[in-house]
Amino acid sequence: MKPQYWRLLLSRVRMHVLITTDAVGGVWVYTRELVTGLLQRKHSVTLVSIGEAPRPTQMKWIQELPNVDFRVAPFPLEWMQDAPKHIEQSIDFISSLVEKLSPDVLHFNQYCYGMLECSAPRIVVAHSDVLSWWVAVHGALPDNNRWLEWYQGLVSKGICGADVVVAPSQWMLDALCEHYPKPEHMQVIYNGRAPELFDHQRTKTNCVLTVGRLWDLGKQAALLLQKPHAMPVYVVGPDCYPGSSTEGSLSQVSSQITFLGEQSEDTLRTIYAGSSTYAATSRYEPFGLAPVEAALSRCALVMNDIPVFHELWEDNAIYFRRNDPEGLAIALQELTEDDSLRFEYADRALNHALVRFASHRMIDEYERLYCMLIQARGEA
Repeated sequence: MKPQYWRLLLSRVRMHVLITTDAVGGVWVYTRELVTGLLQRKHSVTLVSIGEAPRPTQMKWIQELPNVDFRVAPFPLEWMQDAPKHIEQSIDFISSLVEKLSPDVLHFNQYCYGMLECSAPRIVVAHSDVLSWWVAVHGALPDNNRWLEWYQGLVSKGICGADVVVAPSQWMLDALCEHYPKPEHMQVIYNGRAPELFDHQRTKTNCVLTVGRLWDLGKQAALLLQKPHAMPVYVVGPDCYPGSSTEGSLSQVSSQITFLGEQSEDTLRTIYAGSSTYAATSRYEPFGLAPVEAALSRCALVMNDIPVFHELWEDNAIYFRRNDPEGLAIALQELTEDDSLRFEYADRALNHALVRFASHRMIDEYERLYCMLIQARGEA
């Protein structure tokens, strides 16, 4: 069906979508973009947050959208060690909610709910998984154990039960198919951010920014600590694992590196706006919202040479040798010393993000998928 016909059809359709989320990381931001867009287009949304309740600062956007039906399901997320003891309760909770509310479509950001037996079509979104993370970080599959067998079985049942499995990149979809049964129907929908939230016109300081937990082996922000840099480097995120301390190691770090700790979203947007270069150091990244936010703030991107970044950013970033701190330092110095090159890549990143990663494009694609699934169920 041609795009203009889809737009005409969708303008006449009002759907009730039940969406699950969690407040741990990027899934919450992704969900906010999607839910806000769906409500603006006059759809109804029931949003269920799994796990610990969102912090008050995370709840602000929901409180500004009084027509969203928000609920909390205080069960462990499926990748947590104590999840097996609670997963049946969690599934029963969602199943009862679906039976009570009768939504038109189910959008699950966890795998386990894909196995629900109900009449509404089920979408499962593969944001990440334990096995692909482990392989990317450690270079091999983990040793088998009882919990891992349980987790693999749960994910497999969820993706096999879903009507469609969506991933935020082709790389993530391929990784999922490598470790679990291949879904019968699958689709890539890139995540999106609202460009108007970010300031790409502010005067920049010639510096480097990265966002990530220093102890997170997947984000690998600590790569910036392993070589000296001639330019100021700012790291946003906690500098130690909860309950531990990295004070000893940080005391030896170059004075050019400043640790800013955790920041509110408003403050982080200001930091993006004033920074000239963003370092995307991840060795595991199914998508990566922080580089998108940096690009929408007109930061030049220096990225780890991993396949997913090439898929998403093509030739609109500068890549350094994979997981190599010296290669990272060389790439950053090149951009720092060459103003015209830095300005060029900042513009390229911005223009690419505006086309490929704007939230309206993501919402269009999900809206179209919802409509197709509802229509297919009605014809079955």
